[in-house]
Amino acid sequence: MDGMRRTVGSGSPLEPRTGFSRAVPCGAHVAVAGTAPLGDDGSTVGPGDVHAQTVRCPDIAERALRDAGASLEHVIRTRVILTGVTRWEEAARAHGERFATVRPATTFVGVSRFIDPARLVEVEVDAVVT
Repeated sequence: MDGMRRTVGSGSPLEPRTGFSRAVPCGAHVAVAGTAPLGDDGSTVGPGDVHAQTVRCPDIAERALRDAGASLEHVIRTRVILTGVTRWEEAARAHGERFATVRPATTFVGVSRFIDPARLVEVEVDAVVT
């Protein structure tokens, strides 16, 4: 990975309209935007299921990391953002299933809602490729 900042897109039509990228690698660091639990068809997966939605988010982030020259093994920080923070243990269990060996610094945060109210969780990921 070179030291220049670049952007990695997912193909979402929202990216150019709203001025964001799925991921931004810069030097050894890769920042992945808040990742919603979307299926390949764009719909929210696992309606009502925090665990299923949390499992899906790293799948999407992993694709962006790969496109940026990184992998889940390079993840140093995650932020798990929940609309129902009282259900954090369901999200934590799913997070542990994906990151048990990586063990990034992690923060769980509660918010009032996401753009799509069917989304119960989003995950942000930061990675460093050494």
